[in-house]
Amino acid sequence: QVQLVESGGGSVQAGGSLRLSCTTPGDTMKFMCMAWFRQIPGKAREGVAGFFTGGGNAVYADSVKDRFIISEDNAKKTVYLQMDGLKPEVSAMYYCAGTERALWSASLLSETEYNVWGQGTQVTVSS
Repeated sequence: QVQLVESGGGSVQAGGSLRLSCTTPGDTMKFMCMAWFRQIPGKAREGVAGFFTGGGNAVYADSVKDRFIISEDNAKKTVYLQMDGLKPEVSAMYYCAGTERALWSASLLSETEYNVWGQGTQVTVSS
């Protein structure tokens, strides 16, 4: 079963940066859309950034615009989430997700549209 593998999480001081990576080991399906989500215990999973693979537009949650960037390296089959200017309120478990379906832009941050997920990587930002 195809699964995504996240890495790059950790603990950082407020104002710092982290770059999360999401890879798909082995020979994999082609994802038309991929996204990053985050979840705090007891709360619903929230879409952070999503995009169309192969150079399409990206969509971001309002809370992370201008500070987070989603990108891909096709040769490495890796999707990244560059997170700058980190604040304590973004501390959460971050998940990578993919779908082979072509979504509408308005659906890129919708959890129910994705059928392949990783196990998550923890991001903790201290003040």
